[in-house]
Amino acid sequence: MRSVRHLLAALLPLALCALLAGCGNRANLQVGLNDADANEIVTLLSRYGIEAQKAPAKEGVTLTVNADDIARATTAMQAAGLPRRALSDLGQTFKKDSMISTPLEERARYIHALSAELESTLQQFDNVIAARVHVVLPERIAPGEPIQPSSAAVFVKYHGEVDEDTLLPRIRQLVASSIPGLSGEGGRAKVSVVMASSAYTAPVVEWSNVGPFRVQAGSAMALSMTLLGLALLMAVMLVGLLFALCRYHPGLAAWLKDHFGKAPAFSADAVARDQGD
Repeated sequence: MRSVRHLLAALLPLALCALLAGCGNRANLQVGLNDADANEIVTLLSRYGIEAQKAPAKEGVTLTVNADDIARATTAMQAAGLPRRALSDLGQTFKKDSMISTPLEERARYIHALSAELESTLQQFDNVIAARVHVVLPERIAPGEPIQPSSAAVFVKYHGEVDEDTLLPRIRQLVASSIPGLSGEGGRAKVSVVMASSAYTAPVVEWSNVGPFRVQAGSAMALSMTLLGLALLMAVMLVGLLFALCRYHPGLAAWLKDHFGKAPAFSADAVARDQGD
């Protein structure tokens, strides 16, 4: 019994160290997020088998993941365009910070607000990850020079399968109808659209339940066999413990004898009796 106590005393600190190491092996993935962006990232990472945890803070929500998953999580977020770039609306862009604004400031704010509104609208299309719109409004470069016509350049990044032949005309129609001077067929011809597919093609992880555990489907069989092996090992250890107690603990052998009529065959009393016979 003393050797067992010494063994437990030696293993307990090691178990505590392993537990503390497992609890502290997390790293910050993103800080200062709003709830909507944080929830979107958690949902995305769960599809790839990455567990992300939210922690509210004064400056926003902090997302943490296992340190070993930082690289995969960052790659998945970049491919999905998350967290989304903060877009200002017309009200924020044209908020008055001074009494008088120059025509150049007004024009710059208007172009920025128009581009941001179009980018936000384009991101509502299915499978679109990110969109950028560069707007050129009619402008006279110098007195007497002809007015430069309106034009627009659009970049769209998407994932999955997208029918570009159907999506491209819709994007051109939407952008041309939103920018002054681009109405009609001639205006749509001045809208250039570039589409790019995301290069990240990691498969979505399928999950399976094994008892109280939720694991990847490919690991379900291995976990089942591991749990079965642990159960058999524990059963063998319990039988061995019972054997040792009955063998070297006279009080337990006497208790079993009182309740069951005889001591176990492997107890010390039974062995001594058989040797005396």
